Amino acid sequence: MARLLSWTRDNIDGVAALVLALVVGLFAVLGLIDADIVGGAVLLVLGLLVTMALRDRRLSSKAMRDASSVRLLYGSAIEHEHALARRNTEQWIFKGGTGISIRTVTLPDCVENARREQRPLRVQVEILDPADDMLCKTYAQFRSTLVPEADRTGEQWTTERTRKEAFATVLAACWYRQRFTFLTVDVGLSSVMTTFRWDLSSSCAIITQANPNTPALLFERDKPYYRDLHRELVAGFKQSRQIQLSRGEELPLSDKPTVEQVRRLFDELALPLPDSFTDRDVADIARRALQPRNPH
Repeated sequence: MARLLSWTRDNIDGVAALVLALVVGLFAVLGLIDADIVGGAVLLVLGLLVTMALRDRRLSSKAMRDASSVRLLYGSAIEHEHALARRNTEQWIFKGGTGISIRTVTLPDCVENARREQRPLRVQVEILDPADDMLCKTYAQFRSTLVPEADRTGEQWTTERTRKEAFATVLAACWYRQRFTFLTVDVGLSSVMTTFRWDLSSSCAIITQANPNTPALLFERDKPYYRDLHRELVAGFKQSRQIQLSRGEELPLSDKPTVEQVRRLFDELALPLPDSFTDRDVADIARRALQPRNPH
């Protein structure tokens, strides 16, 4: 009964036209109404049918627009759309695993474009917490499941690599922040792993996965869902452990940060490097931050 009432409510105009046609037809057969009234009733039914057709056309048009608001990207088209998104953006919001793409391509390109055009740039980065050993281990196992052998950087995914990659992203954020006055960078460390990579610019949002065979999803700014995705990224970031990068302002980083500079920086950020990390490990973090190998 509830389903019948719901259907009737959703199709009230069609139900009204059907009932009217049946009543008028019955009365005409019984000779209870004259031809003029029948003609007027026919016009009324036709009017209701036209209204239904226009409504259905409007709903179909809206459905087509909504469907076109999501584009599937394959292969090289993914990086091409990322490049277009970086070109004139005034903001970039990233959420993902360790942030390799941020320090490999996104930060360098966005900062260079903003410097050339002399405009401000705001970047928000949310990655997994490198201080959470279990989280890093879980992420490494996930990536190793997708690609058991070495990836395009020539490395396999391990807990140690995961931690280094995340630390390197924080270091890169501080380094670029010190070199471009109009750059605002916020970094948050999540206690939950995500299997997606989210990139949102001023023009679009792109969602990709670690599996290169999986297509990416692109949502344009003036289409549905962009605002919803933007809200999701902002809400998620507020729940992360945010790093106060301003604490590192008194510790200038050289063009090639030294081991001592890197150690002092992370201590100042209240994100100390593990005691097990040797000077060689710290130097490796600095290399990953500013001379990363592009996995794409």
